[in-house]
Amino acid sequence: MSQSVVATRGLTKRFGHQVAVDTVDLEVPAGAVYGFLGPNGSGKTTTIRMLLGLIRPTGGEVDLLGAPMAGTGRRLDVAVLRRVGALVEGPAFHPYLSGRANLHRLEAADPYADPRTSEHRVDGALDRVGLLNAARKRYRAYSLGMRQRLAIASALLVPRDLLVLDEPTNGLDPQGTREVRHLVSDLAADGTTVLVSSHQLAEMETIADRVVILSRGQLVRAGSIAELTAGRDAVVERVQQDGVARGRRCDVLHPCPPGPSSG
Repeated sequence: MSQSVVATRGLTKRFGHQVAVDTVDLEVPAGAVYGFLGPNGSGKTTTIRMLLGLIRPTGGEVDLLGAPMAGTGRRLDVAVLRRVGALVEGPAFHPYLSGRANLHRLEAADPYADPRTSEHRVDGALDRVGLLNAARKRYRAYSLGMRQRLAIASALLVPRDLLVLDEPTNGLDPQGTREVRHLVSDLAADGTTVLVSSHQLAEMETIADRVVILSRGQLVRAGSIAELTAGRDAVVERVQQDGVARGRRCDVLHPCPPGPSSG
């Protein structure tokens, strides 16, 4: 497989008879903001969990930062995983502790972290997400945008080559969404590859360099934002079902229900 930051071949996950991810091939180049787009239930989070080694694939392989990570007979490489930061459904912070104290608790749970430099790493992560001035404020007093930025800070306590963010703006107000967008752009500008999932096409158009689209566990299309926008009609047509879409809009984010069986 290639030396891309993330590369998968035939990645598949079944839960019983249900196929959640169906033979997905991904190539995520270094230095990009790579969008992972699809409606809820399309298989985005399941794919991300396989990339991170949180669940094992039923079939296929995963290479992460050039190292084999998942597949038949493969073992997770801890040294590689330490170069990957991830936010999947968000960490659970203590509401009565400050932002700084919450990060120190996470630091203390890392067996590889040097306690002598903990203060430097925590303050560096807070500064990176623009929360250093609010470091002493209790988490329960944080806005939604500040909470999401603190969650991203928790993934930046050590240097990362890849940052994986699963729906990072979900539930945020417009101000919080802008804060996270700017942070993602700044991280990419500093050389971190960011893989970010979303079910909102408009969100991908503002932050992503390239996008892959998932629908019902299958990769529908991949390319730059310009390429996908130019081919929007073809993508819509692919997910429409026979006659069902008449009089309504159906696309990869709002797929039409299956049509009647042709017998």
